[in-house]
Amino acid sequence: MAQRALPLPAARLGRAVRTAGAPTAVSGVVLLLPDGEADSYRRPSPVSYALQLPLARSLARAGREDGLVTHVVRYRCHGWNATAAHLAADAEWAADEVVRRYGDVPVCLAGHGMGGRAALRAGGHPAVNSVLAMAPWLPEDETDHPEPVKHLLGRQVLLVHGTNDARTDPELSFRLAERAKKTNRDTCRFEVHSDGHSLRQHRSEVSALATDFIRGSLFGHPYARPVADALAAPPPLGLRMPLAAGFGKSLRK
Repeated sequence: MAQRALPLPAARLGRAVRTAGAPTAVSGVVLLLPDGEADSYRRPSPVSYALQLPLARSLARAGREDGLVTHVVRYRCHGWNATAAHLAADAEWAADEVVRRYGDVPVCLAGHGMGGRAALRAGGHPAVNSVLAMAPWLPEDETDHPEPVKHLLGRQVLLVHGTNDARTDPELSFRLAERAKKTNRDTCRFEVHSDGHSLRQHRSEVSALATDFIRGSLFGHPYARPVADALAAPPPLGLRMPLAAGFGKSLRK
């Protein structure tokens, strides 16, 4: 008798991350999408969830006065799984859940690795106004089966990639950003020189960049000049912008 596959568990939103003193009303939501694998039906490791919590807390602190809430999405399984695209489907479900819980508020999808691909794929959801893809995992068969980009029209889109990433090819994110920029001028990409897939070497700069982009896209705060210049610049200038050391310190001056 053939063994029946067990049904996948439901996707969930992790606990809302807010900061003491934040307004009661929620005015914007960031959905953090953890990394995953190309093919896996295993339950996601708690570690992948925990790795997103420092950024979730940092964003909540920075957006406290704006009414920002962050959630880390808990996927049904750990893998993208070919055409099933489970992680992207879970990201879309999470955006629906935000609308159900909080109403008509702007949403930013922010993902790392395979979560970056999920953020880009689910970025066409009506509630999503911005997408942040960090070291996104993208398929290599870009010519035969290109990742869709036209649905990103009307969204603010930022890609961040380490030049020494040995797990996900930074050249593939450049090619995607190049195609996306033709459809949606509000697309930019920063390169973190000498950093790898985890973006740990320049974590503070990446966190500051993410915070600046999210506060600007969700709440209309002025972007820092490097971000504003990158969004306005034509390819390839706006797609190979270096993330300078001390970016976070320059924002605090």
